[in-house]
Amino acid sequence: MNWRRGPIGCALAVAFAALPAGCRKHAAEAGPVAPAVTVRQPRQEPVIEYLEMTGTVAASKTVNLVARVPGYLESVNFKDGAVVPEGELLFVIEQAPYEAQVALNQAALVRAQAELDRQQAMMKENATAETTVENWVSQRDQAKAQLELAQINLGYTRVAAPFTGRLGARQVDPGNLVGSSGPTVLATLEQLKPIYVNFNLNERDALHMRDLLRKYNMEVGSHVGKAPVEVGLQNEKGYPHVGVLDFADNSLSTSTGTIALRGVFKNEDTTLFPGLFARVRIPLGGPRPMLVIPGSAIGNDQQGDFVYVVGPTDVVERRSILKGPATEGGLAIRNGLTEGDRVIVNGLLNARVGEKVAPGTEAALASSAAAPAAKPATKP
Repeated sequence: MNWRRGPIGCALAVAFAALPAGCRKHAAEAGPVAPAVTVRQPRQEPVIEYLEMTGTVAASKTVNLVARVPGYLESVNFKDGAVVPEGELLFVIEQAPYEAQVALNQAALVRAQAELDRQQAMMKENATAETTVENWVSQRDQAKAQLELAQINLGYTRVAAPFTGRLGARQVDPGNLVGSSGPTVLATLEQLKPIYVNFNLNERDALHMRDLLRKYNMEVGSHVGKAPVEVGLQNEKGYPHVGVLDFADNSLSTSTGTIALRGVFKNEDTTLFPGLFARVRIPLGGPRPMLVIPGSAIGNDQQGDFVYVVGPTDVVERRSILKGPATEGGLAIRNGLTEGDRVIVNGLLNARVGEKVAPGTEAALASSAAAPAAKPATKP
């Protein structure tokens, strides 16, 4: 049976025909529904300006321990990689030849001094020439110098740590001849407390730093020796290590286009050690009020950074912005927004410049989601 021709179809046709003409016209002319978006107004927060860079950790002192006199290496008095205090005896080169040289020169000095004394006594009695006395004075002084030189060479047979630090692996084992054809490197010692982090500032950031310091009425050269430097390693969150900027080069390198900087850190727990890659940032003064929005609301194209703003008539506008430093709540905005702007933070794919949207705040959406569902009406 064809329902269009049956009683039901006829009843529907009659009911539709009975509708007022105005209702049918309104239904036909109704446009598409405006897409829903979530908006948020920028919040003013205290923000610290930072310069962010990358750097490498380096020892504050490094020395190659060498054999300065020839001889056979008698002993190595440390374990490879050990931390040793200043003055610790590390290597001993055979001492017997140098001890004999000291004794020989000591005897020569005693003999020269005795002969000088005898000649001076004879001089008082006019029993010797003045030139003879002068000759023995010279021999005495030479013997004294030779003794001091022999004592120095004897001291070189004991190689001690010039400062507290960590040793690398020994380069020579006991029993080998060292120092025979020039200084022989025995090991390398590095000081880890304090420790340096070296980094470079490119020309653009250097000019930006200068402009910010001038903007906040800060002296350009006042940061060296005073400004804190914050460092974080690859496996660390944030910048837990805080040191001080202790060096800034006096010129920009023409080959790299950067200026060399260095921070010094106490490194009491020796978490930092030479060769590590580090994230570095330098705060430029204290916190200052800036507008902050979520970083996800910011887009970027060939014209630069921008956000979508809902105007007074709920029409979407594109707004170019100038980004500032990142914060815990999002990203600071230097220019392009005001506190009253409604920035689209969700539903960006539904927004089109020049078209209307249905804006809602995050608070309104949260309250509607938390409201209990309405109970259906019961029939009497």
